[in-house]
Amino acid sequence: MVLSRFWLTIFISSIAFIVFGLFSGQNYTIDNMLNGKKDDPILISEKYIDQLPIFIKDSIDNALEKTIVINRDTLNADTTYVYKNKTVKIYSGIQKADGLLPTCKSSLLDLILPLIAYLTFFCGLMQLLIDSGAAEKLAKMLSPVFVKIFPSLPKNHESISYMTLNFAANFLGLDSAATPFGLKAMESLQTLNPEKDKASDAQIMFMCLHAAGLTLIPTSIIGYRAAENAANPADVMLPCILTSFIGTIAAFLIVGIRQKINFKSASLVLALMTIIAAIAGLLFYISSLDLIGKNFFTSNLSGLMLVVIIAFTLIFSFINEKKFTEKETTIFDAFVVGANNGTKTGVTIFPYVLTMLVAISFFRNSGLFEIISNGISFVFSNIGVAKEITDSLPVAMLRPFSSSGSRGFMIDSMRSFGPDSLTGRLSCIFQCSAETTFYVIAVYFGSIKIKNTRYTLGTMLLVDLICVITAIFVAIWFF
Repeated sequence: MVLSRFWLTIFISSIAFIVFGLFSGQNYTIDNMLNGKKDDPILISEKYIDQLPIFIKDSIDNALEKTIVINRDTLNADTTYVYKNKTVKIYSGIQKADGLLPTCKSSLLDLILPLIAYLTFFCGLMQLLIDSGAAEKLAKMLSPVFVKIFPSLPKNHESISYMTLNFAANFLGLDSAATPFGLKAMESLQTLNPEKDKASDAQIMFMCLHAAGLTLIPTSIIGYRAAENAANPADVMLPCILTSFIGTIAAFLIVGIRQKINFKSASLVLALMTIIAAIAGLLFYISSLDLIGKNFFTSNLSGLMLVVIIAFTLIFSFINEKKFTEKETTIFDAFVVGANNGTKTGVTIFPYVLTMLVAISFFRNSGLFEIISNGISFVFSNIGVAKEITDSLPVAMLRPFSSSGSRGFMIDSMRSFGPDSLTGRLSCIFQCSAETTFYVIAVYFGSIKIKNTRYTLGTMLLVDLICVITAIFVAIWFF
């Protein structure tokens, strides 16, 4: 219900703002919001050539293609004059996001089809893990801890192995693998859910832990920083680990208190201390490496772990081939069955993803997001928050809505202020240590057709806020 109300609010308010802007003269056309593409120039006016200043008219007459660009100053976008069909079209600024129709197209071609491909492959692997008995062994090994975090789960339930693989994939920065494992976990948890259209406690806990985005190797962030010629592209890795870890602990405590989980459980405390010790050891090891060593470690660990997971699945399946024979199937056929289920899941979630992305597109292009972002930055700057921090806030604000949008702001902040500035580094930590909340909710709950998400959205947004605040303190501490 909360997600539905929020979706309606941003969609309807954005449309109302767009229409108001058109009739009040703030917008010259709304065609760009329907058909325009991200970074396209925005048409702000159209005049007859005689209505233009003399120097612009003469410049157009002398231009070879009847087009001129005036760079008014370095802070504002260029203004372009294009003479065509007896009128001069005037463009200024660039579009913040794809319009409605391009969003529909790109959602299918650039998002859903690749996602279906990932789901097809990794769901095939998961079917091998199930049929070979590997998933059952993993669930038995982790059951003592998971039944404390998820009290409603039966001991050794298959969802434990799926959640473990999802957390591990996120931990290693393997986004393409994390989503299929997470969807399979939600599907497995749904079999235990007595109210099929209402999120269960276990599903809410899983989603909120997922929201913190606990990350070990932020490979994509390091890659973007390297592309922007950062002195040490991996220097944000430790802040990313700390921020996402604190966010994960916060998510566990917030949801655990609401679900009345026993925090004094010996197995739970032992597991938590083991994770803390492992992260501390990792931080100590990475900090001991030189620049080349850090780059080598971060660029190879994630990929190596993915290869190990694939190799382990195939070898374990081969060793236990008799289990497939008992089920009157083969390793190859079992993989195809799982892959087919993954494809069906991708098709199922497409409407949910499209619905959310179209609303976000209108929200970005309407100008409402920019007004809210500028307002929050203004408030923070007036209460003494450093400009280096307020300049990075757009990344944090957009992250729950759009990964690509916040990534664009992150890259822009590195180019504008420098990759080694506090603003550039903080933007990277924001991008790494939070989740695309609305997209994730649409995908994960949409895949199992959950309508009532209960307190999931509010908790995930609170975790996002905690990650933002933590990121600021960690960045100031480190840099």
